[in-house]
Amino acid sequence: MENNFNIPLHISEKAKSELEKLLKGNRNFVNGTPTAKNMCLETLKKYAFHQEPYAVVLTCSDSRVVPEIIFDCGIGELFVVRVAGMTTGANVVESIEYAVKKLNVPVCILLGHDDCGVMKYAKENYPEPKQEFSSILKCVYPVLDKKEDITCHNFFAQEHTKWVEDYLMKHSVIINEAVKNQKLFIAKCHFDHSTGLVNLI
Repeated sequence: MENNFNIPLHISEKAKSELEKLLKGNRNFVNGTPTAKNMCLETLKKYAFHQEPYAVVLTCSDSRVVPEIIFDCGIGELFVVRVAGMTTGANVVESIEYAVKKLNVPVCILLGHDDCGVMKYAKENYPEPKQEFSSILKCVYPVLDKKEDITCHNFFAQEHTKWVEDYLMKHSVIINEAVKNQKLFIAKCHFDHSTGLVNLI
């Protein structure tokens, strides 16, 4: 590793630069020293007819997990896809593909988090999906199928983040080729509620 954030060596300079920017922004959030100024109407007007985000973030719908705040970003910086439990499906995959192919983002952040209600609910109801939330549970159960003895919900969330990366690589030619050609780096991250830190898995 070559930096304070443990960013892997096999990453393009562009992706490294943008990922470091996000992780530094997270430290600003933790330290209570946010610097983002582009959260006003003037910024919105600047991007009225185009957008230039430098990262796509797939994360949970949890009200405590707000990427723009956690990474100290403003309008136009992040292309955010949020769904309960960071679960995946065709619409989620295609949303990320859009950011990769049409917006040319060099980084995809997969952001899991502590105390995820979906992980708790899945563990409580495994192995048979309930009638309620069945599509969400079916996206989480593959992790438990491999590691049924998981007891820590936060560890479960991190294992799910790894599974999501694998799912994206297997179900998207666009994402797979972008990664293999070093046009995209997928950063598996976990948000710690007790510290506010985003750590690379």
